[in-house]
Amino acid sequence: MRPQHFTLTARRVHRCAAAVLQDHLQLPDHGPKCRAGPLMTLLFYAAARLTSLSDACQSLRDAPSDEAARLALIATLPDFAELQHRLNAALAGNLPRALRRRPQRLAADLVLIPYHGQPLHDPEEIYRSAAKSGTSHFHAYATLYVIRQGYRFTVALTAVTRGEPLEEVLKRLLHQAAAVGIRCRLLLLDRGFYSVGVIRYLQAARHRFLMPVICRGRKLDDPRGPSGTNVFLTWEKSGWGTYTLHDAQKRSARVSICVKCRYYRGQWHRQGKQRLIYAFWGLVPPSFDWVQATYRQRFAIETTYRQLHQARIRTTTRDPVRRLLYVGIALILRNVWVWLHQVVLARPRRGSRAIRLDLLRFRRMLRWLAHVVEQRLGVRDSVTIQLC
Repeated sequence: MRPQHFTLTARRVHRCAAAVLQDHLQLPDHGPKCRAGPLMTLLFYAAARLTSLSDACQSLRDAPSDEAARLALIATLPDFAELQHRLNAALAGNLPRALRRRPQRLAADLVLIPYHGQPLHDPEEIYRSAAKSGTSHFHAYATLYVIRQGYRFTVALTAVTRGEPLEEVLKRLLHQAAAVGIRCRLLLLDRGFYSVGVIRYLQAARHRFLMPVICRGRKLDDPRGPSGTNVFLTWEKSGWGTYTLHDAQKRSARVSICVKCRYYRGQWHRQGKQRLIYAFWGLVPPSFDWVQATYRQRFAIETTYRQLHQARIRTTTRDPVRRLLYVGIALILRNVWVWLHQVVLARPRRGSRAIRLDLLRFRRMLRWLAHVVEQRLGVRDSVTIQLC
C-alpha cells in the first residue's frame, strides 16, 4: 500500500481558525465596508503580527480604515458576560472526544496583563497584585487547561475582578469545564491558591488537588524555633504529614503534606538540601517522586501563557470587553494549533500518537496567518505625502 500524504497549507489553517472563531463568536456584519469575515481577518493579522487593530488596518492596502474597524468591532461585540460565554464555547469547539470519556488532570492559574490606565466603568475591573512591569494594576484572567498525553488544551477562561475570592474563580472555571463535558480527576494549582477558602471549597466539591505549600510562621533562626509550615523546612528526610490552616475568619482546613527532600543539583549558586513541600487531598500518592513528577506537569501552563502573549493583540483601550476578546483570540488560536498537531500532524503509533512539534511551531502558524491576510488584502508598501 502506498503511503498517504496530506499537505497542510496556510490557507487551510486560516479557514480552520476562522471557522472556529466565527461559528462561536457569531459577529454580525456591520455595513458593506466592514463585514464580519474581513474584520476577523484583520484580527488574525493583528494577533499574528503582535500589533494593534489600528496598525493592522494601516498596514494592509485594501483594509477598511482603522476607525471603521474599531467602530464595527464595538458595535458587533456582545456584552461582557455573553462574550465570555462565546469564547468558552470556542475554546471547547475542537476538543477531542477522548477528553470527555473519563475525568482528566486539570491545571489552573492566573495570567496578569499589566495596565497603566484608569478603569472604564468600575474600579473592580482592575486587579491589584505585586508590582510587575512598572505597575501593580492588571487585567487578570484565569484559565483551566487539560493535561493528556502531551497535549494541553485550554478548556475554560474567565476574567478575575479586584478582591474576588479565588474559590469563586475556581468554581466558575470548573463549572465551565463541566458544561463542555470535561470532568476533573486531579486539580494542579499554583501556590497562590493555597488558602483556607480554596481548600474548603475543593473539599466540599470533592475535587482532589495538589499544590505547593506557602511557608509561614517563625523563621528557622528564631530563638523560639520555627512554627507553622516553616517546621517542614527542618525535615532531613522525605516524609508525610498533616497540617491545619486557619484564616482571619477563624475557619480551618486540614490537608495532607508531602515533603520531598533532595539536593540542589545543577544549581552552582545553591548548595545543601532542598525541601519541596506539597499539600494534597483526596488521593494516596504512591511515592514522593510521584508527587513531584505529577506537580511538574502544571509548569506547562507557563508555556501556554508565553504562547498567549505571542498572539495577543496589543491595545491601549480601557474597554474590558475588547481586552477579553483579544485574550480569548490568542487562546483559541493556540487551541487550533494544538488540535492541528493532534489530528493532522501527529504520527500514529501503537496506543497513542507521536507529537511532532517541529513540523509547525506556533510562531510559524502565526506567520502563515499573516501571509494569507497579506495575499488577500495586499501590503501597503508606499506612503503618499503632499509637498507644499
